[in-house]
Amino acid sequence: MKRTKIKELLQHGKTGEEVLVKGWVRTFRSNRFIHINDGSSITNFQAVVDFEKHDENQLKRITTGACVALQGKLVESLGKGQSLELAVDNFEILGDSDPNTYPLQPKKHSLEFLRSIAHLRPRTNTFGAILRVRHALAFAIHKYFNEKGFFYLHTPIITGSDCEGAGEMFRVTTLDLNNIPKNDDGSINYGDDFFGRETNLTVSGQLEGELGAMAISDIYTFGPTFRAENSNTPRHLAEFWMIEPEMAFYDLKDNMDLAEDFLKYLIRYALNNCLDDLEFLSARQKEEEQSKPQDQRSMELIEKLKFILENDFQRLTYTEAIEILENSKPNKKGQFQFPINGFGTDLQSEHERYLVEKHFKRPVILVDYPKEIKAFYMKQNPDGKTVRAMDILFPAIGEIVGGSQREEDYSKLVTRIKELGLRESDFSWYLDTRKFGSAPHSGFGLGFERMVQFVTGMANIRDVIPFPRTPKNAEY
Repeated sequence: MKRTKIKELLQHGKTGEEVLVKGWVRTFRSNRFIHINDGSSITNFQAVVDFEKHDENQLKRITTGACVALQGKLVESLGKGQSLELAVDNFEILGDSDPNTYPLQPKKHSLEFLRSIAHLRPRTNTFGAILRVRHALAFAIHKYFNEKGFFYLHTPIITGSDCEGAGEMFRVTTLDLNNIPKNDDGSINYGDDFFGRETNLTVSGQLEGELGAMAISDIYTFGPTFRAENSNTPRHLAEFWMIEPEMAFYDLKDNMDLAEDFLKYLIRYALNNCLDDLEFLSARQKEEEQSKPQDQRSMELIEKLKFILENDFQRLTYTEAIEILENSKPNKKGQFQFPINGFGTDLQSEHERYLVEKHFKRPVILVDYPKEIKAFYMKQNPDGKTVRAMDILFPAIGEIVGGSQREEDYSKLVTRIKELGLRESDFSWYLDTRKFGSAPHSGFGLGFERMVQFVTGMANIRDVIPFPRTPKNAEY
């Protein structure tokens, strides 16, 4: 008999139907009621075993965590919360689980503990829900861009350039670390390395994405990126996924319009396809925050997602935002951890959230940032002080998207590279697109885990990726 997934049983099961269900035991009560889950739904499915019809020794093997196959007939359930249950005729133990050592007992576990058993935490309701939402958002990303006529471009994971110029990159080498070849000046001789030059794991696919846009107009990348930043905050990962569209003939306004539409599409897709999981995650968030004062609790999860859909994003310049923040009560009363000190201040999450949650009460897009705090590739404005950058700010999380119109002027780009002390030779291929048929173009980046974190309401970004990579942590 072909296996039926629990999600299908809950949606389409009929009384009297013979079915085969396979999954992992969540609980087995009174040697009679089995609750199993196969990961297809947040809801466990109840099966009933007649104790007298089955071997006692086999029944003892039905323990929490065991993998079982249950065959029988669907009958009307007398219990609450489920219209049907399975009357088991035959069962098979596919995988035993020692009840004395299985770490996921039927009780509440802390997120910190679950991070220590990342290989098992997907079996919990919370992480099963997160993984299903993560999948839905990944699918929606490809669906959205395909419908818009974009092309999916695979950019390299190993690179010889530093897109952000921050230098916080993981080195890729095959050199013998116990016998590193050196040049006469004591520097490392990469001539003997695999690629014959210094290479790293990429921090972004943007630069290569721009090359694609200069040929086939509208592309997007969606792949892993890496940053060797020694940070242990709830907002940082060393390995994360980025979505980076690049569009020829787009100016900054076109870029903002696309990004706003894209974010709303993803949230709408999650609400339409993951409502059961989101309702569970919302209830979980409420329970977690019960001990917090009312003014420190998060907006209810589904209400927060609808808040994004129901509001046009407020657009204003960085300079206007600085004026608002300088004159705000938190700044005047010294309540910001990082005071606003005029033009040039690098905005922090607390400032971004104030603009969204307190001042405008809607998502915000900030544009025209000081060039000193932005990357070299952003198009310079005529004022000589600002660039055509944009950041999209959301409630609870602050910046969720960063982007810009890209500098298409060859001479301006070369000047900026030199100003920042970067090596022009490292970007010769990038500069060529400004020499041979340059065109106005724009793009942005969305951190996938940041988006999943926003949609699921999880406080720590380590809980929205299956196997988080953080300082001193690469166990799996």
